[in-house]
Amino acid sequence: MKLRVHTGNENPSRWTSETSSTASTSASPRSASTARLAKCANDRQAGRDQRCEQRLNMPRTPDKSDEGDARPTRPMNPRAIIAGVIFVIIVGLAVWYLARPEPLLVQGEVESTRVDIAARVSGRLAKVAVARGQDVAAGATLLVIDNPELVARLHEASAEKAVADAELARINVGTRAEIISRRKAEIDRAAAELTYAQQTYNRTRQLAADQFAPRSKLDQDTDALTLAQKRLDQANLAYQEAVAGFTLEEHKIAEANVVKATAKIDTVKALVDQMTVSAPIASQVYQIPVEEGEVVTPGVPLLSLVDLADTWLGFSLREDLLSGLKVGDRFTVRIPAIDDREMVVEVRLIATKGEYAGWRSTRATGDFDLRTFAIRAYPVDKIAGLRPGMSVYADWRKRLP
Repeated sequence: MKLRVHTGNENPSRWTSETSSTASTSASPRSASTARLAKCANDRQAGRDQRCEQRLNMPRTPDKSDEGDARPTRPMNPRAIIAGVIFVIIVGLAVWYLARPEPLLVQGEVESTRVDIAARVSGRLAKVAVARGQDVAAGATLLVIDNPELVARLHEASAEKAVADAELARINVGTRAEIISRRKAEIDRAAAELTYAQQTYNRTRQLAADQFAPRSKLDQDTDALTLAQKRLDQANLAYQEAVAGFTLEEHKIAEANVVKATAKIDTVKALVDQMTVSAPIASQVYQIPVEEGEVVTPGVPLLSLVDLADTWLGFSLREDLLSGLKVGDRFTVRIPAIDDREMVVEVRLIATKGEYAGWRSTRATGDFDLRTFAIRAYPVDKIAGLRPGMSVYADWRKRLP
């Protein structure tokens, strides 16, 4: 005999028929107990059918018999849903961050033409006429240096120039009439002396011939006559010189002395002019490392100017990053100081730096040495507020072709 436990989903008549067939085929003495079990099952099924009809007309209350068949559905927790969504987003962002390609950022700096102004003369700084950050025009006064000795040298050179001018004027006028008259008088005197010496010589010679004068006296009178003749000749030459005036060479010497004195004045005046330091170009005052009253010497920088109209970007790149880069290429950079603004620049200079700068040795790993190159790029369009010293950066993988 086979026993089967009845569940609420099975047909009781089918179960009874199966039980009856089983009981009829069984020839054991337990057939009576089997029939009683079947009757009890029919009674339980009849009672369960009545309860089902009642449940159709009234709200259903869960009982222990239905707990195994159907459980009530619980509502979803909103906090759990939000937490799950956030978790998925965080995991997705982490995966994207780890999987994305790393940008190759190259940093540069804004630079401008810088002019360092130094003194050409020594002295005491008398006045600083500008302030740091001030815009100045070309030729504007920046500094004033005081040097009394240099001013005195200028006055001395001016006096020498006046002497040279006067000498040239005297030569151009020629010999004065008074000098010519004096030279004429000297000729007359020399002629009178020659006449007297000649007469004396003649008497002494006559006496010496008659043995009334010694031979030595004759020799003295002979020398006196010769000397008187020379004096007359000298007086004649001086007179001719006075009448002829100055030679061409003397005129040129006088003119050269004037030019020399003028050049000396120009030299000293140029140094005096350097006592007032002026701006060579329209620019902005960048640094003033000196104060009023300090003693300055030639060659020492007094202040620095920057030309904001000539601004470029400087980069220092290893040579392994120069692949495909050439003069004229353009790429985009960002300026953090100007709200991270983008700016397109054009490469105009690619030059190697010295061996002492930016050298990266790789021979230890079997590779070659890498040098650093200086890149100078100019903005395609002018941007207001761009100043020297600002940092710029660019994603080198995304540079424009």
